[in-house]
Amino acid sequence: MRKIDTRQFVRATRSTSRDINRQIVLNLVREHQPVSRADLARRMQIGRGMVTALVDELLAEAAIFEGDAAEAPRGRRPKMLYVRTRDRFVIGVDVRFSRTFLMLSDFSGVPLFRLSYDTVTDPTTFVVGLAEHVRALLAQVPDTVRCEGIGLVVPGMIDQETGRVLFAPQLGWRDVALREPLALATGLPVSIENASIACALATMWLGTRGHESPADFVYVTVSDGVGAGIVVNGEVVRGASHSAGEFGHIPLSLEGPRCLCGSQGCLEAYTSNLATISRYLGRPLSADGTRQDLRDSGLTIEELVARAHVGDRQARASLEETARYLGAGLAAVVNALNPAQIVLGGEIVAAWSDIEPVLRAAFTTRVLTAQSASTIIVPDLTAAPRLRGAAALVAAPIYAAPRLA
Repeated sequence: MRKIDTRQFVRATRSTSRDINRQIVLNLVREHQPVSRADLARRMQIGRGMVTALVDELLAEAAIFEGDAAEAPRGRRPKMLYVRTRDRFVIGVDVRFSRTFLMLSDFSGVPLFRLSYDTVTDPTTFVVGLAEHVRALLAQVPDTVRCEGIGLVVPGMIDQETGRVLFAPQLGWRDVALREPLALATGLPVSIENASIACALATMWLGTRGHESPADFVYVTVSDGVGAGIVVNGEVVRGASHSAGEFGHIPLSLEGPRCLCGSQGCLEAYTSNLATISRYLGRPLSADGTRQDLRDSGLTIEELVARAHVGDRQARASLEETARYLGAGLAAVVNALNPAQIVLGGEIVAAWSDIEPVLRAAFTTRVLTAQSASTIIVPDLTAAPRLRGAAALVAAPIYAAPRLA
């Protein structure tokens, strides 16, 4: 149960129950579309008249729309309902150490156009360049189409109240303002979030149609860095100072490779894409200038996975070593949080069939109970999950439950 905050609350009103029911209808349409009013009434166990009134409100708000009438064995043919997504657009931005990726998508996360460019880490120059690329994407759609906003994901800790990047080790950013400068440069509202949390939001809000979204899970991203988005009872856990989920900086060794956060032996220094590539190339990640050398080499984790698939033993060994360390890290997540499910995202999951046995073996030997050993671990095989997460930053608030107290 959640304790009522007696210093900051919203009291219930006569419209409270109606607001809740309207959001329930919207989410049922999202998960089960196409769906009829009669089916909604059955699922909610309420009368058709009440459902019709709620549907009419959502139609008037243009949150949903009516499609063609469905075939019926008898009686009137029901008009099917859908969430309005295709004419509502969002720009998703995924900022990484090496490159920045942009995607113009509809509200369901379906991509329309994509582009990428080399990341510039100077914050002022970064905002100017990103605004130019945003305008380039918007030039691909008619003027009559309205972009609802920009979702920006960053590999670092974000203060949600101020929109400032508190610390992004890979980019060298500390207390950097991005939200307001980017909104001013583009004329669009901007939502900014930690990449792992954004992926967790996408798992909840842009999941597979007809499947219930998990309420308790941890989404672990493995990319240039490693992080986790923690969801408990359908709500993201951020922590007192916005740093919850930084499992990439769990120390595996006090004398291990130097991590970009400044410490040594972090999980990220053993399992990130850069760590896997450096292992393959035989270059110690902690050496001065190694990360820039790896960036300049042009070798990507996708190419490394491809080499493993065609029989490159060194590539396979590098991926399996990453899987062993990652299994140990996931065991720490389960021992600390005991989630019902772990979702693993990142380019390395393209090698899931090869790395899962190694990862699971390392995981099983380090969890504390047999029940924990059976924790579900699933790969996120959707294309560009971080960009989908960025899109979810703009789309998700529409589906969120009202906060009543």
